[in-house]
Amino acid sequence: MRLIPPLLLCALMATPVLAKPPLREVKEIDDQLMLILVANEIQEKCDEIGGRMIKGFAHLERLKSKAAGMGYSRDEIDDYVTSKAEKKRMRNKAEAWLASQGVKAADKAQLCAFGHQQIAEGSYVGSLLR
Repeated sequence: MRLIPPLLLCALMATPVLAKPPLREVKEIDDQLMLILVANEIQEKCDEIGGRMIKGFAHLERLKSKAAGMGYSRDEIDDYVTSKAEKKRMRNKAEAWLASQGVKAADKAQLCAFGHQQIAEGSYVGSLLR
């Protein structure tokens, strides 16, 4: 009976500590953040489309809460959201996603038409626009 606590302690110490992946590798967070960026880009470039800013901010805060619930610190989350390198990577990801939808991000007419389509479909991106 005396050996159980030391054996248990040794077993726990031998278990490798699971490192958290960088937030950019957490698909559910990274993909939703990218879609928020797409909606923001549409509302900035398309005069006839507005953004649901409070809703977008609320979605962003939920993503931050989800990340915090996964064990990420406030600094890790803020670095992920505000880092210039991450912003560039996210912009490239958004442009690639738009291209996969048949939209050139630099083509305002295509982007605006896509925005109207997203609103009509009630998609996640569309829910952040009006």
